[in-house]
Amino acid sequence: MADARRRERHPPLRLRLAVATALAVAAVAAGVCWAAYIAAGQQLGRELNLSLIRESNRVVPQIRAGAAPPGGECAWLGSPDCVQVIRSDGTVTPAPASDPYVPPVVPGAVAVAKGQRGAYFTDSAFHGLPFRSYLTPAGPGKAVQVSMRTDSMQRSERRIAVALVVIGAAGAAGAAVLGYAVARTGLRPVARLTRTAETIAATRDPRHRIEVPGRDELSRLAGSFNVMLGELEQALDARRQLVADASHELRTPLTGLRTNIALLSHDLTAEQRERVNGALSAQIAEMGGLVDDVIELARGDEASSGSLEDVRLDEVVRHCAVAARRHWPATAFSVELEPCVVRGVPARLARAVTNLLGNAAKFSPPGAVVEVRLAEGELTVRDHGPGFADEDLPYVFDRFYRSQSARGLPGSGLGLAIVQQVAQAHGGSAEAGNTPDGGAVLTVRFADYATE
Repeated sequence: MADARRRERHPPLRLRLAVATALAVAAVAAGVCWAAYIAAGQQLGRELNLSLIRESNRVVPQIRAGAAPPGGECAWLGSPDCVQVIRSDGTVTPAPASDPYVPPVVPGAVAVAKGQRGAYFTDSAFHGLPFRSYLTPAGPGKAVQVSMRTDSMQRSERRIAVALVVIGAAGAAGAAVLGYAVARTGLRPVARLTRTAETIAATRDPRHRIEVPGRDELSRLAGSFNVMLGELEQALDARRQLVADASHELRTPLTGLRTNIALLSHDLTAEQRERVNGALSAQIAEMGGLVDDVIELARGDEASSGSLEDVRLDEVVRHCAVAARRHWPATAFSVELEPCVVRGVPARLARAVTNLLGNAAKFSPPGAVVEVRLAEGELTVRDHGPGFADEDLPYVFDRFYRSQSARGLPGSGLGLAIVQQVAQAHGGSAEAGNTPDGGAVLTVRFADYATE
């Protein structure tokens, strides 16, 4: 219900895109129409001014020669233009007083006749009609005023403005319709992506995929989404498998714990009670180690940029070797380390190194040497035990896998799986093999490392 109300408050994306497109086109159209209107008005004004100048150039030579103003009767309402001669004493031919429809002399005309002012244009109104006049000298003591009505030009400007408004509105409406259609078509992959995401959220099943043909940005988004779903599916499958395997492995120590706890309720001798307590301690320790290993595996590929730091791998190996000597006093550890810095999580790297050393010590004969070497971003741990059987090598790093020879030894079968997981989480790899002269060798390579 809340999601429905939220969708009602927020219009669909395609509608918002159409509205945004229409507003953008309307803004551009308004700017273009305004510029076109200004340009058209200026062009009409220039043409009117050129007409006034041409008429002035036609009559000025005649007036200089002493002829009367040409053009016949200067009737303002019946003629589009009017030519008047102004003298320096203020007399006008034809005189405005002789005809109520002859336009008046504009201010400044006498100054032009006296030579005190140059030619100029001016706008005025007469009997409610607009006109534009051009004043220019016409010889000593004379000036010519050529006037034309501008109401027709204003009507043309209004018609142009109306046409531009209609065109702009039609363009904005067309842009809205086309924008909606384009947005609806272009967002279909997004709609499919949304439906797939909603289906996954409802079913919690990441096996769904979205198909978007092409190589554009939406196709790349769909491809990335499919890759993410694939990784999520693998992670969930691995988590389910881990839980199933852990549940299976926990049955044995839990059965032993229940049996020994039940024995404690019986009358036992001191010696029997001591043996039961020892067995309980060993089984609790085994279960604790198994739980720790499962938790470590459940952390997955934890090596995000926020938790990474520069780690002196040689110092980590040296510290782990010291701890291994205390834990495995019957095993000698030969350590040869070169300075090496990797980007990683110190605790996880230390856990992987500890598992490598413990695995080598567990299969080494008493008094044998475990050789540890770190050089050029490659950590190798070699023992002198029986090595890996050929049929076991492909499964060495599998979770809970234990060879026939190791099933009687303590451990959960998760140590080397943790080693491989940590190596891959840090951009490296882990390999297992046998040496020609006997013994197993485990190698962890880090692709990104630095020496100091």
